[in-house]
Amino acid sequence: MSKESRRREALVYHAKPQPGKIKIVPTKRYSTQRDLALAYSPGVAEPCLEIAKNKDNVYKYTAKGNLVAVITNGTAVLGLGDIGPEASKPVMEGKGLLFKIFADIDGMDIELDTKDIDKFIETVKTIAPTFGGINLEDIKAPEAFEIERRLKEELDIPVMHDDQHGTAIISAAALLNALEIAEKKIEDVKIVISGAGAAAVSCTRLYKAFGAMPENIVMLDSKGVIRKDRENLSKEKLEFASDRKIDTLEEAMVNADVFIGLSIADIVSPAMLNSMADNPIVFAMANPDPEIDYELAMSTRKDIIMATGRSDHPNQVNNVLGFPFIFRGALDVRATKINEEMKMAAVKALAELTKEPVPEQVNIAYGETRLNFGRDYIIPKPFDPRLIASVPPAVAKAAMDSGVAKEPIEDWAKYEEELLQRLGNDNKIVRLLHNRAKTNPKKVVFAEADHLDILKAAQIVLEEGIAEPILLGDKETILELMKEIDFDADVLIIDNKTNECNEKKNQYAKKYWEARKRHGVTFYDAQKKMRDRNYFAAMMVNEGDADCLISGYSRAYPTVVRPMLELIGKASGVSKVAAMNLMITERGPMFLSDTSINIEPTSKELAKIAQMTATAAKMFGIEPVIAMLSYANFGSSRDDRANKVGDAVAYLHRHYPDITVDGEVQSDFALNKELLQSQFPFSKLAGKKVNTLIFPNLDSANITYKLMKELNQSDSIGPILLGMNKPVHILQLGAGVEEIVNMTAVAVVDAQEKEKRQKAAL
Repeated sequence: MSKESRRREALVYHAKPQPGKIKIVPTKRYSTQRDLALAYSPGVAEPCLEIAKNKDNVYKYTAKGNLVAVITNGTAVLGLGDIGPEASKPVMEGKGLLFKIFADIDGMDIELDTKDIDKFIETVKTIAPTFGGINLEDIKAPEAFEIERRLKEELDIPVMHDDQHGTAIISAAALLNALEIAEKKIEDVKIVISGAGAAAVSCTRLYKAFGAMPENIVMLDSKGVIRKDRENLSKEKLEFASDRKIDTLEEAMVNADVFIGLSIADIVSPAMLNSMADNPIVFAMANPDPEIDYELAMSTRKDIIMATGRSDHPNQVNNVLGFPFIFRGALDVRATKINEEMKMAAVKALAELTKEPVPEQVNIAYGETRLNFGRDYIIPKPFDPRLIASVPPAVAKAAMDSGVAKEPIEDWAKYEEELLQRLGNDNKIVRLLHNRAKTNPKKVVFAEADHLDILKAAQIVLEEGIAEPILLGDKETILELMKEIDFDADVLIIDNKTNECNEKKNQYAKKYWEARKRHGVTFYDAQKKMRDRNYFAAMMVNEGDADCLISGYSRAYPTVVRPMLELIGKASGVSKVAAMNLMITERGPMFLSDTSINIEPTSKELAKIAQMTATAAKMFGIEPVIAMLSYANFGSSRDDRANKVGDAVAYLHRHYPDITVDGEVQSDFALNKELLQSQFPFSKLAGKKVNTLIFPNLDSANITYKLMKELNQSDSIGPILLGMNKPVHILQLGAGVEEIVNMTAVAVVDAQEKEKRQKAAL
């Protein structure tokens, strides 16, 4: 994508369908006059009076306890500098978005039009009663130090400048682990810090808190080594000034054990790297380009332990590992501040989490066979679902132990369960899916590439590294549309209706005819079929000219499925193909089957659909908990339709005892685990959170998923074909660009899985 196209896409993203990235959503009923009378006058007077009696009741009756202000004056926006308060607002909204999706905290951005320290502090103090915490952001040094120091002293709610402490906390955790791997002690190592801004100062202070010795630290700014004999040093720089008679980074790096880069790109040379001690630890965290290129560094020193700020290399030092979870823990015990003990607790929690066995969901997301603590894994991955149950409890406990918690936690098991439930309204699974696809992109043929939305999706999957698109359709139309959307990449375009394609059509026709000649198909019929895009695309996958196929955008589902079943066929051991939809709901991801293929499956077919759906759920890194749905509960009706579901469950219990599945059960009982536990404690689903629903027929499944999609605004990925011999996936008629991109990622992951199984069978 050209720079102009990327610019246009970013502007559209922030402007449409409504400006900005966050909004306020009511959390209480408001449909009746009674509701409104409780929400506002006269009912609202009651909580007001309770708060007037005791100010702490504001946490009981309002949203204060889960509301964090993201405050800036726009003087040091990452990569952009002093752009002012209005221009910084998209960044602050983005920070609010991250608070919500990673820790279920409501972040409200506030941009202040002042560079005066006193005015800034006074304004924040004046509005502080609204919030449970204050996240300072993108404020230039040295003002940032003074603003944070005074606000922490003068307010009784948590205050943290993430630019300072976020990088410090994450990099400190990585440093502790790197030192353990290198078999070095923090009190002995020589550390070089390139950069002297807010982040560098905070990082160095935190390293000292963990034992780094001041005499072993050399800090550099744009003028070189910060020495005690330099004039006009700020208070912060003077704190880290060195006695050593050296001036340059090159000199500082000789025999250094650790390099911490918080400065600019490409200032570290291979020669500097080679001058460092054995097992050097290099954190090159300048973004987007590090102080030394990752590949260059790794080829220069085989014994290096390296981290960067980039997601495309191992060991990403990413602030999102810290700030959402630190504030989560602080808010949950109503901490009056975020102190050193709480930050150090976060560091230790992150360091320890890295050493624990990594969930398969994370391995899958990052395309790893098994992530293990070591040189390429010294810090958790940002999408690790354990973060929310690991870091906040550590922070909360440290707040309690250090005496700054007003509401101590007593039941830690219950608290951790509540934290895990907060992840339910998030669509991390989509990001995990895309991430996994990127680890091993496949060639995907888009059978309807002369439609604008298909082309837009193909452009996105190419630019994001999800897949290598092959565009099948009318070449002239495709080229015109590509020009319209500035899609100028060198991609393969095939027009199977032109003479240019005759050789390939004849080759495919011959293969097809040989396979189907005893089923009434003539060679002429086969040649004619190859003018149909879906037949041609299916043959491309069959013959290995493409790895996956995406179709169905412009044609009814049955007409597209038919050639796939005819040419691709079912996988070995599969008697019936089925279709599953993955719904992204407020309670978390839900798998629904069969949504598109089998009209009235038998009990055994239902069981097979459930088994294939369970396998597919595991492909997404989720352990399935399956409810077999009916209008009846556990034998309450002896009607054949209910018996069918009960028989399917019995079959599954006999033949697939490792699958967590039960029924027949009504949908409300399936989705309400407390209700199910109270009425049917004998069920295998009792006390469990159901994430997979198998419907008794196509009517119920198709109607349900489409209602969920339209009424609840749930995102849907699918229908995902289950049981096919090769990775072919059919879109719903008129699918949106985002749906097409997601289905492409599914197709790529499906291809990866099939490839893995094929290799294992050899």
